[in-house]
Amino acid sequence: MGFFFTIVALVAVLAIAWRFLGSYMAAVYEGRTRWMGFVERPVYRLIGVDPELEQSWQRYGASLIVFSGVVLLIGYALLRLQGSLPLNPQHLPGVTPALSWNTVVSFVTNTNWQAYSGESTMSYMSQMGTLLLQNFLSASVGIAVAVTLIRGFSRKGSPTIGNFWVDLVRGCLYILLPVAFVAAIIFMAQGGVETLAGTAKVSDALNGVKQVIARGPVASQEAIKQFGTNGGGFFNANSAHPFENPTGLTNFLSIVLLLAIPVSLTYTFGKMVGSVRQGATILAAMVIIFGSWLSIAAVSEHNANPAVAAAGMTAQPTGNMVGKEVRFGDTSSALFGVASTQTSTGSANSSYDSFTPSGGFALLTGMMLGEISPGGVGSGLYTVLLFAIVTVFLGGLMIGRTPEYLGKKIQAREVKLAALGVLVMPVVVLIVTGIATGIHAGRAGPLNAGPHGFTEILYAFTSAGNNNGSAFGGLSANTAFYNVMTSVAMLLGRFAIIIPVLALSGALAAKEVVAESLGTFRTDKPIFIGLLIGVILIVGALTFFPAVSLGPIIEELSHGKFF
Repeated sequence: MGFFFTIVALVAVLAIAWRFLGSYMAAVYEGRTRWMGFVERPVYRLIGVDPELEQSWQRYGASLIVFSGVVLLIGYALLRLQGSLPLNPQHLPGVTPALSWNTVVSFVTNTNWQAYSGESTMSYMSQMGTLLLQNFLSASVGIAVAVTLIRGFSRKGSPTIGNFWVDLVRGCLYILLPVAFVAAIIFMAQGGVETLAGTAKVSDALNGVKQVIARGPVASQEAIKQFGTNGGGFFNANSAHPFENPTGLTNFLSIVLLLAIPVSLTYTFGKMVGSVRQGATILAAMVIIFGSWLSIAAVSEHNANPAVAAAGMTAQPTGNMVGKEVRFGDTSSALFGVASTQTSTGSANSSYDSFTPSGGFALLTGMMLGEISPGGVGSGLYTVLLFAIVTVFLGGLMIGRTPEYLGKKIQAREVKLAALGVLVMPVVVLIVTGIATGIHAGRAGPLNAGPHGFTEILYAFTSAGNNNGSAFGGLSANTAFYNVMTSVAMLLGRFAIIIPVLALSGALAAKEVVAESLGTFRTDKPIFIGLLIGVILIVGALTFFPAVSLGPIIEELSHGKFF
C-alpha cells in the first residue's frame, strides 16, 4: 500500500512540475524570463559573448565541442594535481592518469560513471571544483541541445538555431542553480551532511573501538546529482548511504528531482512548437514504457530471490532484500532503480547486482531502449524525437506520401540524421562489449562466471554508452582496459549523437512550414503513440535481444543458478 501511495504522490508532483516547470523552461529559452539578468549580463561580458548574436548549427556544435574539450582538460589537471591543491583534509594523493581521464570524461558527458570510491579517492576540491561543477555544466549542455531541436521545428527559413553560450548560461542560472539550492537545503534539513571540516573520528571507550567517518560537502552535490540526472555519488554507496539519502522524504525527493526536467521538457517542447498536445503525445509514450518496465522490476523484486531460494532460504516474505536498504524496501528500491536507469541518472539506493535476473533485465533493457522514458536532461527528449522522426517516415510510407512532422517535410537528409542518431548507441555498446568478452583483459573484469558475469560486462558498456553511469556491480572497473573502453563508449555515446541532432536542428530550422492536408499523418493521436512505442521496442529488440538472451534471460531460465 505504501508503494501505491508513493506512485500516486509521484504522479501528482510530476503533473504539477510538467505544467509549471515546463512552461518556465520555455520562457527561459525564449528569453522571456530575465530575473537573473544582473548575473547573466556580466557573465557574457566576461566570456566575450554577444547574447543577441545567434549561431548556425555548425558554429553551435563547434562551440559545444570546444567548451567540452576545455573543461575536460581543466578537470583532468585538477584531479592529477589534487595532492597539491587546497581543501584536501585527508591529504589524498593525485588521482592516477587513467582514472582521472575516465572520471572527467564521465562527468563531462553527463555519465558520472565512477570506477572509484569517492570518499577515499577525491578531495573536497576535486568533488566541488571538478565533479560538482560538471554536474551543472553537462546537464545544461544536454538541455541546450534539446532546445535547439525544438527550435528546428518551431522556426521556419532560419539559418540559426540559437547561441550555445546563452543557452548554457541560462540553463545553469535560471533552472539548475535555483532548484538545486532549495533541494540541498532540504537534504541538509533531513540529515544530509554538508561540511568542510574533514573526517570525524569517533572513539568507543567501552568496546575499545576507534572509527574514522568520512564526510564532506555532500548535500550540495546530492541535489544537482539528481536534478541534473548526473548520478555520481560523494560516497561509494551512492544514495544508499545515509549521509546522501538519509530519510524516506529525501528518497522520494530524489526520484522527483531526477524525473522533473525530462518529464517537463515534453511540455516545453509542446509550448515552443505551439501545440501542447504534441508534447503530451511524446510524454504518453514515455509513461507507457516507464510504467511497463517499472511493473517488471517491482514484481520481480517483490518476489523471492532465486539464488537465495536455491541456497535453502525459500521463505522471503519481504521480497528480494539482498543488497537493499531496509529503510527503503524492495519495491521502493525498484522504483528508484527504474527511474534512475531510464533517466540517465545512474544513482542507486540499492545494489543492482543483487536484483533478481528479471529485475536486472528491467534496468538493463530500459537503458537499451535509448533512455527515452523519459531519458536524461535534454538527451531524453532529443533521442525520443529522433525516434519520432523515424516513426513519421514509416507512417508516410504507409499512406504513400512525403512524411511531415509539425509542418516540416521529413526528407532523405532528416531521415538519415535521425537514423544515425538512433543507431550510434547500440552500435557502440555492442562493439565494445564484443571486444571486452573477446579478450582476456575484458573477461578478467567480472567477479561472477557464466551469464551473470556477461551481464556485468554488458551492463557496464550499456551504462557508459547511454551516459547513464549506474553500475551493475561485481565488475573490477578500475583497470586500464575498462577505464579506456568505457571512456570511448561515453564520448561516442554523447557527442556522436549530439552532432547529428544539431545538424538535424539546422536542417529543420531552414525549412518552411507546409500546410496540413487530409493526407497528413496526425502526430497528436493515440495511433502515433502506439506506432512510436512500436518503433522504439522493435529497434531495441532487434539490436539487443541476442546479447540480452546470453545474460539475464538465460539466467532467469536457469532458475537463478549462476554458472
